[in-house]
Amino acid sequence: MTARQKETSIELEVPFRHIDMMGVVWHGHYYAYLEEARTALLRACDLDAGDLIGARYVFFVIESKCRYAHPLYYADRIRVTAWLKDIEHRIHIAYEIHNLTHGKRAARGHTILATTDLEKNLLLETPDEIRRRLVA
Repeated sequence: MTARQKETSIELEVPFRHIDMMGVVWHGHYYAYLEEARTALLRACDLDAGDLIGARYVFFVIESKCRYAHPLYYADRIRVTAWLKDIEHRIHIAYEIHNLTHGKRAARGHTILATTDLEKNLLLETPDEIRRRLVA
């Protein structure tokens, strides 16, 4: 799969509750922003909780990474972009967080999702019915 397949973006405003005593967004909140974009991406592929996910398969995060480039502050407008990098054995989703207020990239990251069946058996390949939705 080539880079930036199924690219999806969301925009958010940094809430006051996400800043720390130094006035910047606590690093752990970036993962919540990535999760919001991941949810939007999977919903766009018709893979939200429903007929496949939850009813027949379970996704779980087996790896996550976030590399910070520029701090975010209270009330900054941000755009979080998510896209698929690979879907064969695991679902590899890459991200960028752009600070729209200051015009700088704030972070890059990725998560890798594995799939199990309802009996919690790890599937070594992404099931075809999930892959079809991801490439449709």
